[in-house]
Amino acid sequence: MKYIAALTAVLLSAGAAAAQDRELSVGIGYSEFSRPGSENSALVSLDYRHNAFYEKGIFSARFGAALDVQETGDLFIGAGVAGKWDLGQSWFIEASVLPGAYFESVALNDLGSTFEIRSMAGVGRSFANGTALSLSLSHKSNASTADINPGVNSLHLRWHFPL
Repeated sequence: MKYIAALTAVLLSAGAAAAQDRELSVGIGYSEFSRPGSENSALVSLDYRHNAFYEKGIFSARFGAALDVQETGDLFIGAGVAGKWDLGQSWFIEASVLPGAYFESVALNDLGSTFEIRSMAGVGRSFANGTALSLSLSHKSNASTADINPGVNSLHLRWHFPL
């Protein structure tokens, strides 16, 4: 009976740890469009990361989704795969590739098509309360699947919250 109680406690704590792996991050930043005449602007981003589906050593892979809204009203929504490397001493590197849809509200902020891919890489630090702060660079592009492919680069300061 003791072993069953101990095994149950271990399984419940493992389930709780997995539930804490999910996170939501809120970011602010600035975007610079490559196309001449476009309107660079501030942006707000919201990212969700699900529980890891793969873990090995310091690396974990998760499904994720993002919503980026530019000050000009341009909008990106996407979903894909995100990776995280825990470097120790609370530092981490994160990266993601999220195919999705982009809707421009300013004509010259057109990225060539509705289909765009947001790639992102960043570095961050986790805190004892489970939150984290990261600085990341992202790039949105249609990967030359359209006639034009100007792209947009963004710098984000992101605050991560466990769910």
